[in-house]
Amino acid sequence: MTDRLMLLDTASLYFRAFYGVPDTVKAPDGRPVNAARGLLDMIAKLVATYEPTHLIACWDDDWRPQWRVDLIPSYKTHRVAELVETGPDVEVVPDPLEAQIPIIREELGALGIPIVGAADHEADDVIGTLATGSPLAVDVVTGDRDLFQLIDDERSVRVIYTGRGMSNLEVLTDTAVVTKYGILPTQYADFAVMRGDASDGLPGVAGVGEKTAATLLAAHGDLAGIIAAAERGDGMSAGVRAKVLAAADYLAVAPTVVEVVRNLPLEIPDSRIVAPDPGAVAELSERWNLGSSAERAATALTARA
Repeated sequence: MTDRLMLLDTASLYFRAFYGVPDTVKAPDGRPVNAARGLLDMIAKLVATYEPTHLIACWDDDWRPQWRVDLIPSYKTHRVAELVETGPDVEVVPDPLEAQIPIIREELGALGIPIVGAADHEADDVIGTLATGSPLAVDVVTGDRDLFQLIDDERSVRVIYTGRGMSNLEVLTDTAVVTKYGILPTQYADFAVMRGDASDGLPGVAGVGEKTAATLLAAHGDLAGIIAAAERGDGMSAGVRAKVLAAADYLAVAPTVVEVVRNLPLEIPDSRIVAPDPGAVAELSERWNLGSSAERAATALTARA
């Protein structure tokens, strides 16, 4: 059995569960448990399907780090519910989901799945650090395309992409990224910088979409090569050159925002999958009315222990 580490982009998954599972089922205290239940079902499916030996739930200790906002003030601005001068900005999270976060952390604990976060950093950065430093093959589970930059066939790092739903999961390798975008995973961060991403408040280079970005990367290798060619005035049309030069200030800072951090000083827990305590899982399920979802997750994990 080949050891394989599965890294969960936890918030990406529980947001998807919240919006994908009806909120009609509630805990005894009246709060919905659709996100908590849905996440358990996701874990059960992912573990049974991809058979990891190790599992970590990566956490957003800071979903909008100030150092990224300092570089690009529009970064995730549309997701801000409240600006807090003395602390992290408050993210737009529906109240019924916010109320389930403690349950989600509790169920992960009952299943023996360690939670790893890092101060002033997003889960993406935790995932980047763990995926880069792991001696094991790695599966990154996420709905965030920015993590495609971590894909590396040579190191057996794949992305299990949930963007099309849990019933239509995509396993992305080097070849899949080349087929999908016409670029290598090592070029993906530069590609994302140029294309921009409205969901993250990244403007991109005005007038440069995915096709042009991919063409420029094919011709010049990376963002530095593209900028150098634009400054020299060769290797691209006058129109594209003007667009790249006009975005010089943005291009000077955007790579730092888009590139995931890969060298955080994390305390890495023992992540080997263990068989959860059936009594603890049953008690948790009864207390929060998690139905058979907790049992399915526990069964899947027990089979891999």
